Amino acid sequence: MRDEFKTLRKFDAGNGREGFLYSLPALEDQGIGTISRLPVSIRIVLESVLRNCDGKKVRRKDVETLANWNAKSPANEEIPFIVARIVLQDFTGVPLVVDLAAMRSAVKRLGGDPKIIEPLVSVDLVVDHSVQVDFFGSARALQLNLEMEFKRNRERYQFLKWGQQAFKTFQLIPPGIGIVHQVNLEYLAKGVLSQKSEVEGQKSEVFYPDTLVGTDSHTTMINGLGVVGWGVGGIEAEAGMLGQPVYFLTPDVVGVHMTGQIREGVTATDLVLHITQLLRAQKVVGKFVEFYGEGAASLPIPDRATIGNMSPEYGATMGYFPIDQESLDYLRATGRSDEQCRAFENYFRAQKMFGMPRKGEIDYSVDVELDLAEVQPSVAGPKRPQDRISLPELGKTFRELLEKPVSDGGYGKKHVDLREKHLVELNGSAPRNGNMASSDTKEDQGINPGDELNKIEMVANRPTPDSGREIEAESGEVFAQGHSRIGHGSVLIAAITSCTNTSNPSVMIAAGEICRGRGWCSRGGRCRGRCR
Repeated sequence: MRDEFKTLRKFDAGNGREGFLYSLPALEDQGIGTISRLPVSIRIVLESVLRNCDGKKVRRKDVETLANWNAKSPANEEIPFIVARIVLQDFTGVPLVVDLAAMRSAVKRLGGDPKIIEPLVSVDLVVDHSVQVDFFGSARALQLNLEMEFKRNRERYQFLKWGQQAFKTFQLIPPGIGIVHQVNLEYLAKGVLSQKSEVEGQKSEVFYPDTLVGTDSHTTMINGLGVVGWGVGGIEAEAGMLGQPVYFLTPDVVGVHMTGQIREGVTATDLVLHITQLLRAQKVVGKFVEFYGEGAASLPIPDRATIGNMSPEYGATMGYFPIDQESLDYLRATGRSDEQCRAFENYFRAQKMFGMPRKGEIDYSVDVELDLAEVQPSVAGPKRPQDRISLPELGKTFRELLEKPVSDGGYGKKHVDLREKHLVELNGSAPRNGNMASSDTKEDQGINPGDELNKIEMVANRPTPDSGREIEAESGEVFAQGHSRIGHGSVLIAAITSCTNTSNPSVMIAAGEICRGRGWCSRGGRCRGRCR
């Protein structure tokens, strides 16, 4: 067992178990940095660098440089961060499994044992990005969509199923379970992991923090649980699968000191829009953001996860919340075992990282103040999700934007009668029988030369299309028609697919309740409470 700095210590892992950990307090006792004043997110990265220090991929100098992190002037050095696990969504995950299969084929052709090709860290692939909604407005919609999903993607799913049984460290989460971030937060994350090892000639168990990278920019939702992780590209994820470090420059860490409590009627979405506006003004691109203080401690994990999820929108690498009692309670509430929860709590207490930091206990590059009581109900937009309009100003702002030129962020609608309503047909119809949009053909999709890449991705990056005739033959009755009258300023609730919201029960229930009380929902025409 490597122990370059002689920091391996025994601790009580709970339930009568003894475990070992690489002690950060022991490293500080050696005079290597004032580690107890480092941001918690930096300490967790430091633990990985310390534990994996082998003189090759990770050097003594890397440990010493990060342990002496300077809040006001971080060293211009790359950190070799070896993560504990990888999370993949299916669009980017399938090519990575293909690469592993190709490596096994190459080894076999050379006369070797193909089983030597194996991810060196745990890999979880959640099938969610390729899921389409063909049927809605029916109690059978879920069943019909899943049937179509498996039919449409049979070849891909057969290959992924092979991958699950071929690789010991690869786990597949099938469609219909939830979005990748929800599954990661509620099921995959353990808070602390362990590995069987040999310490001083005896079999033992070494514990270390749960850390990860994922192939989706909103992987940062897991930061709300106190897990360090962020989104990367496929190449970086594949390198991580093979045990290679993820390299990044030593970051600034922006501390957000939260005080007060959220007022009644203010949702997590209102809060995250407020925070996004605040942090975009602070220019936090490429930095860690760490939330702390009594206000942060008062937030439940789903609200913290909502804030962490929006890190890409405010530009930060992470939006991190330290581990505290709320984190532990969430693990218990979501079905983690008592053994796992005790190990989680005891590990972070032994590392002196359990509990929400208070003002003055941590050195941050920049400190930002946020009083939660000042957050108002608001609406995202008008055109970008990171923009915000306070609810009391919505009517006035909407009327101004309606006539404002498009070049100035408005809609360019002159002389509009807001009382005018138009008849619309609801619940849709089977797709057309001609060619449908796919990633191979850009024609007839409303994509113009020079359009943003994200528009091309969202419109054109779809699984193999099916003809409308084929879908309608499956179940024509789900396309029953409805109608309503809407105009400029009508409030509509679309299918809620934003990953910022779907892992937060309170905002999902709120949307369903609004829809149930009055209005239309794309899931089922005039809402009859099916969202609940």
